[in-house]
Amino acid sequence: MKYLCLGYMDEKKWEQMSESEKNALFDACFPYDDEMRAKGHFLSGEGLERSSATVSLRMKNGKVSVTDGPFIETKEQLGVVAIIEAKDLNEAIALWSRHPALGTGATGFEIRPIFDMTALNEASKQRRKAAGKS
Repeated sequence: MKYLCLGYMDEKKWEQMSESEKNALFDACFPYDDEMRAKGHFLSGEGLERSSATVSLRMKNGKVSVTDGPFIETKEQLGVVAIIEAKDLNEAIALWSRHPALGTGATGFEIRPIFDMTALNEASKQRRKAAGKS
């Protein structure tokens, strides 16, 4: 089963870290990611730009509304996304709880099962095909 790991960080704490502290964190995290990748657990992962570079989209009165930044005001902002493979939630927790980023105090993770939409997508294709829509 696939799990989405969302890494939240306090941007102010991140800004206060020295370049050498940040580099030490990267130098600890990337080898762990590589180890999980080699064992078939780490499928994908990316860091995100600062929340100030973010926009939120909402539908408002039938029109798309674009606002600056994350919709929710909070100290911690989403900073990392990763997709991992694990047999169940307990294994996902065990794998991700060893991730070096947790030791910074600036980052916490949310682990969410990914819903496999393959069957829904296929059923939708069949309905559209039957209705004459591609």
